[in-house]
Amino acid sequence: MATYKRLPVAFDHGQGAWLWDVDGRRYLDALSGIAVCGLGHAHAAVRAALCDQAGTLIHTSNLYQVPQQAELGARLCGAAGMDRVFFGNSGAEANEAAIKLARLHAHQSGIANPAILVMENAFHGRTLATLTATGNRKAQAGFEPLVQGFVRVPYNDIDAIETAAANRPNIVAVLVEPIQGEGGIIVPDEDYLPRLRTLCDHHQWLLMVDEIQTGMGRTGRLFAHQWSGIKADVMTLAKGLANGVPIGACLASGAAAEVLGPGSHGSTFGGNPLACRAAASVLDTLEHEGLPSRAAVLGDRLIDGFRTRLNGVAGVQDIRGCGLMIGIELDRPCPELVTEALHRGLLINVTAGSVVRLLPPLIIDDEQATEIVETVSELILMFLSTNPDPDAGSPS
Repeated sequence: MATYKRLPVAFDHGQGAWLWDVDGRRYLDALSGIAVCGLGHAHAAVRAALCDQAGTLIHTSNLYQVPQQAELGARLCGAAGMDRVFFGNSGAEANEAAIKLARLHAHQSGIANPAILVMENAFHGRTLATLTATGNRKAQAGFEPLVQGFVRVPYNDIDAIETAAANRPNIVAVLVEPIQGEGGIIVPDEDYLPRLRTLCDHHQWLLMVDEIQTGMGRTGRLFAHQWSGIKADVMTLAKGLANGVPIGACLASGAAAEVLGPGSHGSTFGGNPLACRAAASVLDTLEHEGLPSRAAVLGDRLIDGFRTRLNGVAGVQDIRGCGLMIGIELDRPCPELVTEALHRGLLINVTAGSVVRLLPPLIIDDEQATEIVETVSELILMFLSTNPDPDAGSPS
């Protein structure tokens, strides 16, 4: 079905941060399959894990014990300070599990009509429930009626949350991204998540953190909310968890970990041996190669480079990010930059209309980081010089 507006390129193979198309042309990947291939392409550890597991057992279903799933679950829970995990196949499924968990927790507590607090400009998936939780009216259009049971407030606005709490006594949980990815790489105030944690404790809400784009070392910590020193009640993962093999995870701690029981949720493919072996190899590599801390260093280097090249340039509104999750906001729509970058052999993305989004693999080297800065800066400067500000000269 025509659900994608694809770029005019087809890739044949990759190695590290490089991809080659079917005609043999090489591209530097600064998008990682949208924050998925954190270890780059054809990583030796992932390849070995997949080949070994495919040669023994790929799938049995969750009717039976799955040792690879139990091992991965224990490792993730240990790393996140969580107690239990449910495995699905995608970020949307992980967030669906979190939404169902919050509702069931509320009903078990005697709340008949629970609501979940979500944020403007958020992105949580494209199923009907996660689409409703997503704060993007364009993505929602045409799929009404949407799912009831969500209250929306501005991101990074504690006062708005307190107002919602005063007017909506049926709120039972908050679903929030530590950094909004699709919303334009929006980094909240340093005290936002700690204050949100305090509010959730005060109102006995579940704090559910969507780490689907930010997780697995991308921001310089294994999970982005760890920068704030908080602990979530529920955390969702996907994207970078298995470096391209479909898997999603919904982790929970404390009372939230005991909500779902036999028959209350499930998945045919979720957490099968193949996907779990791939994810375990990712965890091994992140740990052994120190990639999260490397992402923090590289992220600072990239942002400093962009600020050196672009600070003070008319049309550049902001340069922001955390680790290898970087956004350069312009004062005008710039989707054509994606195609221009493709012509230069670089894969980037534009989100929220006017934000150049960079999500390179965590394994990029210094030379590749420099190439990203130089190429993107040149493209932006050229774009701004040849595409006048649409508001310039308009009446004040």
